[in-house]
Amino acid sequence: MVKILIVEDDQFVSNLICECLKVNHYDVEVVDNGAEASDRLRLYNYDLIVLDVQLPGASGLEICQRYRAAGGNTPIIMLTGKRTIDDREAGLNIGADDYITKPFNARDLVARVRAVLRRPPVVQADKLVVGDLVLDPVSHEVTLDGKRLDLKPKEFSLLEFFMRYPNQVFSPNDILNRVWRTESDASPHAVRMAMQRLREKIDRKGKPSFITTVYGVGYKLESET
Repeated sequence: MVKILIVEDDQFVSNLICECLKVNHYDVEVVDNGAEASDRLRLYNYDLIVLDVQLPGASGLEICQRYRAAGGNTPIIMLTGKRTIDDREAGLNIGADDYITKPFNARDLVARVRAVLRRPPVVQADKLVVGDLVLDPVSHEVTLDGKRLDLKPKEFSLLEFFMRYPNQVFSPNDILNRVWRTESDASPHAVRMAMQRLREKIDRKGKPSFITTVYGVGYKLESET
């Protein structure tokens, strides 16, 4: 499941964004100030950041600029009540990927989120396909050889994560940071158990596993099986 950080100090706005994104099967975390946002971005990985410009502690522009300067490449959508071209240009020039002015339409926000997630460097296709394994993030369905699989929410999130980043090795701690919520008390053991359950559902008898174990390191989904 795509993991999104919302940085917004207006509770009404943050609740609205949360509801819109959760309905569309995104995993959402919310912080309401610049200092906590900077800490989260330093410690955890996200697939998208929705960042308000006017925040207590540090402005969204400052957070974006520091994050990009430190090498952060997660897509960023800036939110602001300012409507001038100069303000929009300033946000885009320091590394924002899109810029939405308030008040905004909920459907437009979701469409912008989807559009940004489809951009390189990680192309987020409408459907993720590895061999005969197909995952549809919109309908929340997974099929194998044309037959629908019954995956639990965490199993679906794990599979989506690996299918978005094929041929990359992730340690159990990497997976915890990307798939489990940051406030979760889950452990590497929980990752191993979830991986075992997922493999039992997606592996085919007599064929190599889609997800291989790199001993002493972690797990990797092979793009060719």
